[in-house]
Amino acid sequence: MKVFDLDEMTAHPYEEREKNVFYQAKEFKTRVIELPPGGRIPPCEMAEHVIFYVLDGEARLSVNSEAVVLKEKQCLFTEPATISMKTENGARLMGIQVVKT
Repeated sequence: MKVFDLDEMTAHPYEEREKNVFYQAKEFKTRVIELPPGGRIPPCEMAEHVIFYVLDGEARLSVNSEAVVLKEKQCLFTEPATISMKTENGARLMGIQVVKT
């Protein structure tokens, strides 16, 4: 068993996103995502199922061109898809990629 304090974790920018992975197993990996005000993540082709949970702030996500706004304490589950994200005022999320079986 391992406990992680997501509020205490340092998040790296999108270009260094692999440094944000804090737990990885064969079936999934988990990362912290932090976007500054006006920040964005460009469209990414995800071959895995993805779960996003908003820890703080608000983010607009696009999943296969369908947009949704996620607010603090909300989560989103997706099938493999093309996903992008942006925020006006900043956001901190946890993202979990789950291998498609």
